Amino acid sequence: MTLDVSASTKGSYLLLADAQAPAWWEGWRVGLTLSAARSNRLGYYGLGNATVYSADSETAGRPYFYKVSRTSQTARATLQRRLVGPLRLLAGAELAHTDFRELPGETIFARDRASGAVDSRTVPFTDKIVRAGVVVDLRDNEIDPHRGILVEALYAHGTGYRRTTAAARLYVHPAERLILAARLAGERMSGAPPVAAQMIMESSEQPYIAVGGYRSLRGYYDARFTGPGKLIGGGEVRYAVVWAPSILELKLVGFYEAGRVFGVGQPVKIAATGLHRAGGLELAARLLRNSLIVLGWGKGSEGSQLLFGSTWSY
Repeated sequence: MTLDVSASTKGSYLLLADAQAPAWWEGWRVGLTLSAARSNRLGYYGLGNATVYSADSETAGRPYFYKVSRTSQTARATLQRRLVGPLRLLAGAELAHTDFRELPGETIFARDRASGAVDSRTVPFTDKIVRAGVVVDLRDNEIDPHRGILVEALYAHGTGYRRTTAAARLYVHPAERLILAARLAGERMSGAPPVAAQMIMESSEQPYIAVGGYRSLRGYYDARFTGPGKLIGGGEVRYAVVWAPSILELKLVGFYEAGRVFGVGQPVKIAATGLHRAGGLELAARLLRNSLIVLGWGKGSEGSQLLFGSTWSY
């Protein structure tokens, strides 16, 4: 069980209790997560793949032009049953309450709320979600995989919308110190998903902010692009400069990735058009078997970002 408590000087906080039992009973996996969080400076740039960011728009009179405060409370339960070999059946449920608060001065979020692009009836929003899917997991290690694949096909029914997600990750270990990793994931939402639901992408583990940020498109701000359809993909080269498996592994990482969102009614398809691209470098340290720290730098078309994670991006 993991307990995380953190806070920032800008008013953000996180309270998280996460209990995972991957092998409590033979063939069964159970997970329960309770969280309360506030992202007091979460990015909001408008809806769609072509939203424009200009650093000059943030002035002394409107310092939070591209920001919004998001508060959420979530209870999430997941049950997985191994059917045969690496194939598992997943079922889950989630109750989430999300609210947005406009920050002082003129903001894109306030504009969109006034125009109706963000439906005021969904701020705040209580989401009741049921999930189902299948998972194929052939990774040799879940925290720091060296070889294997992870494939997910997921369906979720939320309050007023439906979500379908497909994702695949590949890990190849061609030489003792060299690991290659790649990911491709897409998601489509139908119905009338609120902005709170459009900002995240589903997975068999935990949902994450997309598109933009450490888990989806490094080199861009969190939630840089928001829409009901999402496509992300990329590759990494991980080279261990220190190699003592199960004790210490220190890796240099180079990555390149791309992603985009799709609007209402647009099909989610793999294509080179409209992609936002980023690349960068990371230094990752794995201590013993269960601890991983990642520091890095990513650059996209709108500037660069410092990166920090306690897991791999994927």
